[in-house]
Amino acid sequence: MSDIFILVEHRQGKIRDITYEIFGLAESLANQQGTSFTAVLLGHDVKSFADDLSRRAPKVLVIEDENLEHFNSVLYQKTLSSLISKYQPSLLLMGHSAFGMDLAPSLSVEKDFPLVTDCIGLTFEEGKLKATRSIYGGKVNASVSLRESKGYIATLRPGIFPPKMHGEIKGRIVMEASPLEGGVDVKKFIEYIEAPITGEDITQAEILVSIGQGIGGPEHIPMFEELAIRLGGTISCSRPVVDRNWLPKERQVGISGKTVKPKIYLAIGISGAFQHVTAMQGSDTIIAINKDPRAPIFSVADYGIVDDFQNVIPILKEKISDMK
Repeated sequence: MSDIFILVEHRQGKIRDITYEIFGLAESLANQQGTSFTAVLLGHDVKSFADDLSRRAPKVLVIEDENLEHFNSVLYQKTLSSLISKYQPSLLLMGHSAFGMDLAPSLSVEKDFPLVTDCIGLTFEEGKLKATRSIYGGKVNASVSLRESKGYIATLRPGIFPPKMHGEIKGRIVMEASPLEGGVDVKKFIEYIEAPITGEDITQAEILVSIGQGIGGPEHIPMFEELAIRLGGTISCSRPVVDRNWLPKERQVGISGKTVKPKIYLAIGISGAFQHVTAMQGSDTIIAINKDPRAPIFSVADYGIVDDFQNVIPILKEKISDMK
């Protein structure tokens, strides 16, 4: 079987986290199929990325072209189509982001590669690609089998797969000539506008103290803000807390909020609805405090405390002070 291709997603001089998350899954799939995986890096003046990528991937294909300086799905499609024709990959993986959702459908049609989107799991069975997708707002995980094909395209949900870290490998860096002949008029990059973030960005926090409606009321929030400060973290919440206007929308973790993957996720008074769990299950360590022993949050927690938070938090604060 041919190599698995991973399209490197980068923006404003930085490789996006989803790329490294895909690397981990691609390595597992490649081992399963007895093949390898290749990072595909498109852009302008991006050679500096290649060295980092080569420490995580056995091979890096690089195409430099000033027309690829900013993402443009039309130009990316032309470039990828050329590489696919030359190398015949068995699978092309990219993030289920604005980047991937813009590019994958039209490329799938052009190459006649079956496409599956927003995947939370992938595997090959008897030569066919099978995917796991979360549907009905996360209530059901569906197993999808794709028709037999010479190649497939899949987009992966960010925050689901653990990132592949630097390894001992030193992959090959292969420079390819650009197939582009000038730009295009049908779609042009004008400017990148970063969405304004008021307050702290919970997606960047290494420690999150996350609260749910189980805390009873907003009068208890200062207690958790103090705890977050002592831990060197940030406060976040579930949707019911936002719906009650206890905390602003920017603090919400969930399908309709933000996906997070901190080193420590401390969930207090959160029952663990699927909409919330889906967006935080990639955290390194999950600690749950809830007085309901049947709360679904305990099924994903690494550590669980069945008790009223008012009994636990003062002791936790004391222990943190002792450690410091």
